[in-house]
Amino acid sequence: MSVPKGDVFLAGVGGQGTLLASEVLCEAFLLSGFDVKKSEVHGMAQRGGSVTTHLRFGPKVFSPLIEPGKADLLIAFEKMEALRFAHYLRPGGAMVVNAQEIFPPSVATGKERYPQDVAERLRAVTDRLHMVDALATALSMREVRAVNIVLVGAASHFLPLPEDAYEEAMKAHLPSMLVAVNVQAFRAGRALLQPA
Repeated sequence: MSVPKGDVFLAGVGGQGTLLASEVLCEAFLLSGFDVKKSEVHGMAQRGGSVTTHLRFGPKVFSPLIEPGKADLLIAFEKMEALRFAHYLRPGGAMVVNAQEIFPPSVATGKERYPQDVAERLRAVTDRLHMVDALATALSMREVRAVNIVLVGAASHFLPLPEDAYEEAMKAHLPSMLVAVNVQAFRAGRALLQPA
């Protein structure tokens, strides 16, 4: 049996836990016997700027960078970030998008307006668009910092990994007192989607 391969692009805003989510994903792939390469761009992360991660997995991966139009899965932690990086998705690729809106400084100061038609524009990119309210799910657990792991749970439907690999990866990257709530967040995120 051949080992599957794929390209995952993560996009978010500084402070959303995008990098921790990518660490957990990488660890889960490694624990499951995949070769993994990743590359991060932090930008103005401290100031609410874009944070992106290229993550590639397979039997052997030589380069961490994903070319535009080649990602199998785009995981976006904020709606406009999904739109900003939608060109990385391959035709027929899947997109898991947090329905949250985080206004960039230009919108917050009134210089620009947040687009109202983001979901429609994303549907024009792929018919495999899955919008989830990861923030509401995390808030229902009284753990707003778990939004990133809720999203990982939702996106796990599109990745060839067993559920226990995510749990082991969380144990490796989180303080022990935070593992249980993040495992709960992962499961809650997984329950948000029932893809066909």
